Amino acid sequence: MRDIATLRVILQRIDRRGYKAYEEISGLYRADWITLAIDHVQGDPFASPSRVRLIVPRSRLQLPACTNRIRRVALENVLARRARQIAAEHAPRRMGTGKSGLVFIDAGGQEVLERTACRIFDDHIELRLSVGLPAAGRTILGKAAEQLLVDFLPHLAKDTFLLSPVEYQEAEQFTALIEDAESLREQLREHRLVAFVADGAILPRRSGVSQEPLLGPAVVRFQSPPDLQLELATPNSGRVRGMGIPEGVTVIVGGGFHGKSTLLEALARGVYNHIPGDGRERVVTRSDAVKIRAEDGRRIVGMDLSAFIRSLPLGQSTQFFTTENASGSTSQAANILEALEAGSRLLLMDEDTCATNFMIRDELMRELVPDDAEPIVPFIDRVRQLYREVGVSTIIVMGGAGDYLRVADTVIWMHAYRPEHVTERAHQIASSRHHVTFVPPDPWPGVTERVPLPESIDPRRRDRTRVRSHGTEEVTFGFETIDLRQVEQIVDPSQTRAIGDALVLALQRGIIDGKRSMAEILDMIERVLDEEGLDALSPFRGHPGDYARPRRYELAAALNRLRTLQVRQRRSKPQH
Repeated sequence: MRDIATLRVILQRIDRRGYKAYEEISGLYRADWITLAIDHVQGDPFASPSRVRLIVPRSRLQLPACTNRIRRVALENVLARRARQIAAEHAPRRMGTGKSGLVFIDAGGQEVLERTACRIFDDHIELRLSVGLPAAGRTILGKAAEQLLVDFLPHLAKDTFLLSPVEYQEAEQFTALIEDAESLREQLREHRLVAFVADGAILPRRSGVSQEPLLGPAVVRFQSPPDLQLELATPNSGRVRGMGIPEGVTVIVGGGFHGKSTLLEALARGVYNHIPGDGRERVVTRSDAVKIRAEDGRRIVGMDLSAFIRSLPLGQSTQFFTTENASGSTSQAANILEALEAGSRLLLMDEDTCATNFMIRDELMRELVPDDAEPIVPFIDRVRQLYREVGVSTIIVMGGAGDYLRVADTVIWMHAYRPEHVTERAHQIASSRHHVTFVPPDPWPGVTERVPLPESIDPRRRDRTRVRSHGTEEVTFGFETIDLRQVEQIVDPSQTRAIGDALVLALQRGIIDGKRSMAEILDMIERVLDEEGLDALSPFRGHPGDYARPRRYELAAALNRLRTLQVRQRRSKPQH
């Protein structure tokens, strides 16, 4: 390891030389008790920035304790977010061409995810940065690089890791809050709940394109209805009061613009923990919740849809259904079955994004078009069966189809953003009307296991692996584009990046081998990430500082949307 003064000398020597001379600075440099690691040097000013680590021994630091995995993840988030703020406020003024002078830390947004921007190990901590090496055209700006690498980055490390008493307390409060949220989520099954919304939560967001909370005197804080109110214990904040949503079928009703969809969106994102001040810090949903919607135009491959789509015109079977352009009803059926295949036992739906003919057939339509002439088994006929036979709960936002009141275990009325528990009244109204009985035509058939074929999954382009993410919306995978725009629980672009590379890892390690089912593949990928961390996904030399961990359900969604995917069915089995 060289001294940081050596780096200063090199930068002075290569000043005004061609950009390729930057390759000489790769390596490790000691700056007092801080190690600067320049892992990868970019090829030109417009290429992806260079990858740099700041490494410090834990023995030199006073930080909140990492007594479990969730506190470690929370503290890593604290430090990455501190570094990002410090860099934004104090980094040298950017100068030069392309990405010259850029200092970027992938610290995330409102959700607290397992990330690679900061890693806490047993004896040291790494802060992982993307840094644009200064240049004018392809001419090195040595003095600017010296100011950035030699002078600023060691100070960034000290300012990030050396906490004042006030900063220490803020970091401790952050980690305690995340630990509390995880504790609330872990208690849901014990109390036979699928979600919990704490009193005082702020659910509305600032705008349709922002996840920051709506603030101001007009904001209505959440207040649980007495009949659904309970208290749950937390390790750091005592008992927390709020609304528990029971297992079973829950229908959220109310007028337009009264907060139905806002509540459902908070529940969909409640599978993740949130930063202090987000307003949803104590809104938690079971981690296996999947948001379901219709998705016209998506590809479906080898899916047994017969539980919902019994047949198609001209005798086309739905037991191995494949299409390049799914309809609203077939896509929603496939989305449900794929979620169950991946292990979900909680479905979230909003009527605004569902296929009407898939969700319900009312009394008049059943009388006009008899059941034997209608291939679709509407979801309303299956929803109670799913809970009774399979243990799958459902939360549905419904403003127009009152028949769902007949099959609901719990009905919540959102009125001016305030929830009321109206199950008893809803059942009274439903029972007073003449109605059809919504019953399934047969026992739940289970989900047919599918085995992905590895030869149909190719990330290469001209013999080179090419996988790139584009925000949260798509992944370029070889010659294909995986469209993730309708996969609503991907909340961070770094999750999309991890999804693409996780599929590559599954191929390279033989996890996708033509024998394992979709669920078994997801189990093995999760095991790798648990044991080796997200670093295992990196295909490049240099640190992987730009991953955030995706859930298994979004991994499955990406693989299912790969248009070259081919599968074989293994066997059908009931799910209990």
